Amino acid sequence: MNNDAGLSPGRWPGGKRCAVAVTVDFNDIHGILSQVPAVAGREKTLSVWRYGTLRGIDRLLALLAAKNVPASWCVPGVVAEEHPDRIRQIRQGGHELAGRGYRFESFDALTLAEQIKSVRRGNAAIANITGAAPRGFRLPAGNWADGLPDALVAEGLCWTSGWRGDDLPFFIPLHSPADAVPAPRLVELPLHYELEDEPYFAFNLSPAVPPAQSRIASYSQTLGNMKMDFDGFYRFGLCYVLRLHPEVIGTAGRIGVLGELLDYIAAHSDVWIATAGDVADWWRCSQPDNDPAHPAEVWRRHRGRENPAGPFPTGELPKRMPHD
Repeated sequence: MNNDAGLSPGRWPGGKRCAVAVTVDFNDIHGILSQVPAVAGREKTLSVWRYGTLRGIDRLLALLAAKNVPASWCVPGVVAEEHPDRIRQIRQGGHELAGRGYRFESFDALTLAEQIKSVRRGNAAIANITGAAPRGFRLPAGNWADGLPDALVAEGLCWTSGWRGDDLPFFIPLHSPADAVPAPRLVELPLHYELEDEPYFAFNLSPAVPPAQSRIASYSQTLGNMKMDFDGFYRFGLCYVLRLHPEVIGTAGRIGVLGELLDYIAAHSDVWIATAGDVADWWRCSQPDNDPAHPAEVWRRHRGRENPAGPFPTGELPKRMPHD
């Protein structure tokens, strides 16, 4: 396995050197309620996260339109139901909508059947508003049960984004037969904390968020960090995945940080800026299987030794069914 991992320059569509995907997590108050239950009922505190719905989305959509940048918005079903007009607004802006299950909750606490039900219900909530079922999925929190990736494929999903172990997309190991026609492939677009807005800017005084009560980072230094990371991804021909939150990046000052970053990226004429779905489609159709030494493949072999029958002992994957 090449430890200096990357594609040869020009291997992305149209001979582009590097890929960029902008993703946005729209959780409203449900993310923080799950992560910090102590904020429940504290309306002043919750207003920090409601700000994204009130002001941040408008600023973020306006900037993306001005820069002609498509984005992939990841939304729990309950948020879609509570804010259908915002979902329509995002869709009308030409952006992709991806699911996060129905409630923002840790999947660690759910069985495989409960996880599948959450995915179906969340996707149905989005489809009921937009008329189109999501093709992507991002875990709200925790880890998925063995077998959920196969269920995601059975539900018509083609990409996920939540792992952190690579700089390039890769294929999530499945239990599906390798000789199936067409062979199912679920593409992962991995994340990096340094390419997210929350580690730099998320803050609440009381209850303390984050618990260590770090201070809000310098805007100029954060922009410098993200530019330097982009330079590295560009140099090695990688896939630069931004993860944003409207309540964090959508403030009056920080939206300018994102604007400068997008201008810096766009100044490179050989960069492909696309939705997560478009990146996943290209990767699935153009790339060979994972390198045998890739950690995902090592895990597949280890899992196979521990559970040869897989999560579906009859060999039958979960069928796509009407949403619950």
